[in-house]
Amino acid sequence: MLNSNIEKLLLESGLKKSFVANKLRVSVRQLRHYETGHSLIPIDKAYILADILKCKVDDLYNREDE
Repeated sequence: MLNSNIEKLLLESGLKKSFVANKLRVSVRQLRHYETGHSLIPIDKAYILADILKCKVDDLYNREDE
């Protein structure tokens, strides 16, 4: 199971969600789905988001062993 770290990383970055959503070419609502784990971010957008947040793609999620 994957747990999203996107919300925490966005808060730490201080960037506005509208700015990040615009860079990803998604709605703020879709970005919120990525944050909450309701949707997984597509890999191409994951790389863009990681660049924006100055982190690695691996940092966007952590894996929880079941």
